[in-house]
Amino acid sequence: MLRAAAVAGFILVLISAAVVGSLWLQGAYNEAPVADQPECDLLAGPCDWQTEAGHWQADLKILGDQGQGAEYQLSIRAPLAPERFLAVLRGESMYMGEYPVPLRQIEPGRYSAKFTAPLCTTGSRMVWRIDLQKGQQPMFKTPPLRLVFQAQDHRDG
Repeated sequence: MLRAAAVAGFILVLISAAVVGSLWLQGAYNEAPVADQPECDLLAGPCDWQTEAGHWQADLKILGDQGQGAEYQLSIRAPLAPERFLAVLRGESMYMGEYPVPLRQIEPGRYSAKFTAPLCTTGSRMVWRIDLQKGQQPMFKTPPLRLVFQAQDHRDG
């Protein structure tokens, strides 16, 4: 009888832990999903937004293609100067991992990085998203814009 009560108590504790853990995770990740944010196509022109800290701008240019995929230059104007400023490349139309790209300061408030987006079997139909981070943490609790671009691929002719 005591053994049955101990087993029932143990099962009750496990179920409670699962429910509490589930609620905690929902609360931790229940902020506005990135997909709900307005989209800005970086290759169509600069993306601008305002935060409490000031004016931000992101711009993306295609530098060329040396046969390994298009090389891009990302330029960011930012009112803040995080110590480790990263642009993290993530597949928007297909998950292909995360590719951190360190941004280097060109002058106060201006940052830049060159990168090549990984090639994908979907070619130029691949849409990438760029998320700004300070080290391992997102730059914004709720991103004001989804910074996206459609990959350019020399194989598409």
